Parts: sequence; C-alpha cells; structure tokens
Amino acid sequence: MWKQIISKLPRKSPKSDSDSSRTLNSGPNALSTSSGRVDFASPSAKQASVGVFPVRMIAVIEPLLAFKDVPSSEKLNLFISKLSLCCVVFDFSDPTKNTEEKELKRATLLELLDFVSQNPPKFSEPAILATCKMCFINLFRVFPPYYRSSTNNLGENDNYDEPTFDPAWSHLQIAYDFLLKFVSSPSLETKVATKYINHLFILRIIDLFDSEDPRERDCLKAILHRIYGKFMVHRPFIRKCISNVFYSFVFETEKHNGIAELLEIFGSVITGFALPLKEEHKVFLWRALIPLHKPKSLGVYFQQLSYSVTQFTEKEPKLASSVIKGLLKYWPITNSQKEVMFLSELEEILEVINMVDFQEVMVPLFGRIGQCINSYHFQVAERALYLWNNDQILTLIAHNRHVILPIVLPALESNGQNHWNQAVLNLTLNVRKMFTEMDEALVLACISSYRLEQEKLNSAVEKRNEAWECLKNAARLQPIVGNTAVLVS
Repeated sequence: MWKQIISKLPRKSPKSDSDSSRTLNSGPNALSTSSGRVDFASPSAKQASVGVFPVRMIAVIEPLLAFKDVPSSEKLNLFISKLSLCCVVFDFSDPTKNTEEKELKRATLLELLDFVSQNPPKFSEPAILATCKMCFINLFRVFPPYYRSSTNNLGENDNYDEPTFDPAWSHLQIAYDFLLKFVSSPSLETKVATKYINHLFILRIIDLFDSEDPRERDCLKAILHRIYGKFMVHRPFIRKCISNVFYSFVFETEKHNGIAELLEIFGSVITGFALPLKEEHKVFLWRALIPLHKPKSLGVYFQQLSYSVTQFTEKEPKLASSVIKGLLKYWPITNSQKEVMFLSELEEILEVINMVDFQEVMVPLFGRIGQCINSYHFQVAERALYLWNNDQILTLIAHNRHVILPIVLPALESNGQNHWNQAVLNLTLNVRKMFTEMDEALVLACISSYRLEQEKLNSAVEKRNEAWECLKNAARLQPIVGNTAVLVS
C-alpha cells in the first residue's frame, strides 16, 4: 500500500520555471467534491490540483526517510517530499479502511510538525508552495448544509445543540498545528510567503470558522491571529472578510458557528488600533458590532461582543453615546435574558462615558431603564436597580437628577406598591433612599407630581367606566326586534 501512495508523488515537471509563478488564484473550486473532500484517485482531480498548485519538485527523495538520516542540504527536499505524501486524502467515515496508510500519513504529519518546531532552515519558495498545497488539500473543505429546518425557530435551546465532530480530526489537528508552527516560524519570509498565503488562502481559512467542531475553530482562531500579526499587507482584507461574515449572519442567515471566535480575534485587534480611530474602524462598530446585538443567539457570543464594544469606547469615549443609541435601537422587548445582557453591557459603557455625551442620551436611556425596573421578570428588574451600586453611574445621575428623577421615580413608586419579588422591593427602597439623601425636596416634589398624575388617571378610568355603564343601561332599554341593530344615542 505504501508503494501505491508513494507512486502518486509528483515527479520533476518538464515545464519551465515560469509555471511556478501561478498561485492559489488559479481556481480552487476544482478541488472540492460534493462531500467536501478530494479524491486524488481520479485523473480530473489530479489535473485540477496541478492547476491550483504547479508541480515544481526538485530532486524527489524517499519520503519515508527520517530527517536525521539526510544531510542538512537535503532536508528541505525531504520536507517537500513528505508534504507531497500527505496530500493523499483518506475516507475517515470507515475506521477499518486504509488503516496502515492512515497511520503512515499521521506519522509523517508528526514528523513535519516536529521539523518546523525545531528552528528549521529558511523555507524556500518550493517549500512554501508545497506547504500551502498540503494545507489546501487537507484542511479546506466544504461543510454539509445546516440540518435544522427553516421552520424551526433559532431560540435559546439551539445554543446547546451537540456539535458535530469531524472523524478525520486525528489528522486535521496535526495539520492545523503544523500550519500554526509554520506561519509563526522565523524561518518563513513574509515577502515570499505572501505570494501563496494570499487573499484566497485567507478567505478559505475564514470560511472554515463555520465548522461545528469547537476544537477546529480554536485552531483556526490561533492561525488567523498569527497571520494577521505577521502579514501586515493582509490586515485590511482580513477585517473586510470578517465584516462580511458578520453582515451575512445578521442580515441574512443568523446561522454561523464561529461568530464568537471571530469576535475574539477582533477584540485583540482593536487593542492595537492607533488613535484617533480611523473612519473605517468606526464604520465597523456601527454597521457590524452594534447590529450583532439583534440575533436571538446573542448569548453564544455576548461576552466577546461586549468586550469588543467596550474596547472601542475605552479607546475613544466619544463613541459611547452612539453605542448607547444603538443598544436602545436593538433593545429586546420579549427576551428577558437578552435584556439582562444589555443592562450588563450598558453598565460598562456608562463607566467610560463623559458628562456631555451622557446628557445627550440620558432621557431615552432612563426611560428604558425605568421600564426595566417595572419588569415582572425579577432578574431584569434586579439588574436595572443594580446600576445604582456603581459609583460612576451614581455620580452621573446625581449631576443630572433634575432630569432623571422625574423619569425614574414613577417606576420606583409603582414597584414599591405592586412588585411581587421581595428582593426587587428591597432594592427599590434602597434606590429611593439614595435619591432622598441626594435631594429630598426634589423627591417630595416628584412624589407629589406622581400622585397627582395617578389621581388624574384614576379619574379618567372612573369616567370611562361610567360611560360604559350608561351605554349598557341604554342598550337594555332598547327593544330588540329580530336582527335589527341597536343604535344608542
């Protein structure tokens, strides 16, 4: 069997070296089959792989040799031969099939990983080409479509669906570790590698983030982060691709498995942004991050999203008011768990906002907080009342109490009289006590105004009830003949 695998290795091509200038852009789609794997037994697949990665092998060396058994001058040639051996893809759906060949490939992948981890010589262009080809064939694949019916609602229960694990993970994990070590290696020259680790290569890596296997997404996260750090020329493209994934998720599908990992990458990227922030970065905040609060599956990636938004507001506090406006725009009405998340993020933003920007949004903001205080869901009401435990927020409220207190006090009074939860009642009394200590005269004036308003509302309710009683009495006095409609004047 091993001889059959080795016989598939490409021999020295009679083509001129000009063929080696072709890169990944030659049409990678030819590599994909309906199952997302490549069958190199077919001539068409072999021809397609040559079209994507030109065959440029120097002296072909027996790939089963160990690196320690060849001189240093031949190690890169052996490296290329072993990479070519690993370009054969097996079917892992049947664990009893090709067991010896699979084990040979796994051992070869481990050898390659060990080689790139031990300060190898500077990688030549053919070595970089062979590496990208091996990764392209083994890692880049098409995932099956989502099995969930379009009629099913993507609610909270879907967050806990069991992920699907790739049966080929024993090989994929080594290939991912190899790619990570390769990209991180000081022996890799960025200028040369950019020719092969190009836009198409990066785009296919980002496509893999939709994998259901969380182990694979963790590997991809580390690799993409290293590529972003090492290949500065690709940074705008990577940010654009991640933005496009977010746009598609929010406005089209609401289905993607790697949103949390992509946000985690972007969260670390934001910390390196120079001040003042570029307009491109602000647009990303407004058009991508803020709308990410809309999907029902927010809980899956909320921690990473909140961290990214907070990083923006800490970098440039003037953005806090626009972020709060965005949160109010997408504020959940019927999802209590999302409301608790929004309130938590809101507290972090209010800690960095300045007084002028706060005054711009305080009226609609505390109108919404007042509604949360009155929520019958005790966690929402509790989380809203906990805002008064933050010293920074309390300072903002104290400076603007003449505007905020008339908005919030009716909610506090209503809670104190009607709310069913004892913990919420206690918190309500504490907040009211804070306001009394802050400005007792204003509190008494607001309470008096609230009671007058309640009397007017009660009077209006009584008048409405009396009017309905008059209508009922008038209707009873009218004779009913057949199906004749009764007109009450």
